[in-house]
Amino acid sequence: MSMPFRRPLLAAALLLTVAAMPLRAAPPGADWPGYGGPDENHYSPLAQINAGNINRLKLAWYHDIDVPPSSFTAPIAVGGVLYFAAGHAVIHAMDAATGKEQWRYDPEAWKQAGQKLRGAWGIRGIAYDNGRIFTGTIDGRLIAIDARTGKPEWSVTTVEKDDERYVTGAPWVFNGKVVIGHGGADFAPIRGYVTAYDQKSGKQLWRFHTVPGDPAKGFENKAMEMAAKTWTGEWWKYGGGGTVWNTMAYDPKYNRLYIGTGNGSPWNQKIRSPGGGDNLFLCSIIALDADTGEYVWHYQTNPGETWDYNSSMDIELAELEIDGKRRPVIMHAPKNGFFYVLDRETGKLISAEKIVKVNWADRIDTATGRPLENPAARYPDGKAALVFPSPFGAHNVEAMSFNPKTGLVYIPVMERGQVYVDPPGDLSQWRHSGGQRLSTGTGAPPDNMQPPPPTSALLAWNPVTQKEAWRLPLKGARNGATATTAGNLVMQGRALGRFDILAADSGKTLWSFDAQTAVQAQPITYMAKGRQYITVIAGARYPGAVGLDREWNYHDQQWRVLTFALDGKATLPPRPEPVALPLIETDRIDPTLATAGRATYAQRCSICHGPAARSGGAAPDLLRSPIVGDADSFRTVLHDGLLRERGMPDFPELSDGELEGLRHYIHQRAREEASVAAGLQARPPASRGSNEGQ
Repeated sequence: MSMPFRRPLLAAALLLTVAAMPLRAAPPGADWPGYGGPDENHYSPLAQINAGNINRLKLAWYHDIDVPPSSFTAPIAVGGVLYFAAGHAVIHAMDAATGKEQWRYDPEAWKQAGQKLRGAWGIRGIAYDNGRIFTGTIDGRLIAIDARTGKPEWSVTTVEKDDERYVTGAPWVFNGKVVIGHGGADFAPIRGYVTAYDQKSGKQLWRFHTVPGDPAKGFENKAMEMAAKTWTGEWWKYGGGGTVWNTMAYDPKYNRLYIGTGNGSPWNQKIRSPGGGDNLFLCSIIALDADTGEYVWHYQTNPGETWDYNSSMDIELAELEIDGKRRPVIMHAPKNGFFYVLDRETGKLISAEKIVKVNWADRIDTATGRPLENPAARYPDGKAALVFPSPFGAHNVEAMSFNPKTGLVYIPVMERGQVYVDPPGDLSQWRHSGGQRLSTGTGAPPDNMQPPPPTSALLAWNPVTQKEAWRLPLKGARNGATATTAGNLVMQGRALGRFDILAADSGKTLWSFDAQTAVQAQPITYMAKGRQYITVIAGARYPGAVGLDREWNYHDQQWRVLTFALDGKATLPPRPEPVALPLIETDRIDPTLATAGRATYAQRCSICHGPAARSGGAAPDLLRSPIVGDADSFRTVLHDGLLRERGMPDFPELSDGELEGLRHYIHQRAREEASVAAGLQARPPASRGSNEGQ
């Protein structure tokens, strides 16, 4: 007997069964939703791309960034969409598999930033949570954007009205909250803080200050009352500093937020706290209750800091077996040249060892957690001191990463010294310069006292044994950020213009790509349509020369999103021929004007155009700029702000005499570089100054 109805019933049953089946879950690590990746360690558990098939890795797509001035930033990827911030936080959303742009949002920060354009560049990272993209802006806003449409949902100003704080660091998201810090302590009397907002409404939930204010006005909490006992003099008039301008870390195990604080304002402790003291909570990791923002514990890497030794670098979380016991730890490599392992529960020091040349301290006492300092490094009694590391740090904003499979931390390290000395005059009369001029409380080093040439390396460090596993010396004073994966890979961009992937266990170079420009930003990896991708943004945002045979030219390089996958089919267009502009020339250089111009340049120009006007690609090379040769054009750009939309700030307070001094100094430097090129003289010492992206 035939039963023709069975086939449709069976098909219907199968459809019902399929409909009832849950969707296949994305693999762990499929998304890279924030600055630190799937965890806080710049590590991905993905292994579709691995050491065994890395030879098949090819360019899948690329995107030329058309937003000035630079895009030294970490992208994120969620649900098959890649998001990144270009220039001054212009947010892009792109199909992660094809590179097709879906939307773009421009907060037009350059219109509102004013003098804050002088202090920093764009945003170093963004965050995704609950269907929203969160970004800070250089003018101090925090903005929530609908991740699907690109429409802003809310915007709040996170800094005080008319102050000199600005935002360049990534927001941190957790439990329906978004937290943002700020920078600015290198320029003005700034008191640092972090602020938490509700993700849905933008309502402020809590704020934690990192240094105490004026005692006469009372203290916000017992932590500030405790901290005030470690300061002397009238520190609040100088701001104090301690800005949280770079990274943080959220710890779900303890529901805590760890924040890393920056340098004192000014750097020189003899000015801001003349009687000494630890100056809490400068250069510290502070643990806060994530719900309330209340203080839990702190660890200070540099009590009484006086060298710009930020603890604003990566805070990475792990569980390590130490002395036979599994312990939850923080791993941290701040500027000061030591690698720290802390107990996450208590904040107590477990171990600390040097990872580069260090002479400001002999070691860190594990019993007290305090450094055993070299007194001469504090440049006492007006005596200059050559100190290692420099304010650039042993490790700076370029991300380190931790791979739990190898047990190693991968750190882009620099070995570099700097001469510190007090400024001339009565230190009690020193004041911040204002107007976003670099204002550190230190003086120009003697011309006959210069540090040796800097070096850099990629260091693989064992945090349990506190020993080096391997070290790869690199060309240039600094190189790119890192990320690592379960595929036994560690990725890093190079100053020389390559993007390299190494074996995470051995450090052997497995794969290399010609990026046509330096790669400094952090790489990420994620899944889209069942395929693993690797993305990095290429471009040289070196404010000064980094020791290459030919430094990167701002006008030559193309900022670009590079995305790779196994068996990718894309190719980059041919590299354009470099623009070989000659050094500017003049027959008339007034030495008096040039000397005055040198001081103006160091305070106002060196952060972007490089110490001693030797550019590294972050901004145009002034030694080859025809604008310098024409007084009217020079005034139109600097005084009138002709190029503000392109990220070039205006300086309306500069007099015609100061502008002329700048022109004479730049011409003098061009003549000196011509003599160096001809072998007639050695390169002169660089002007002082670095804020390193706060």
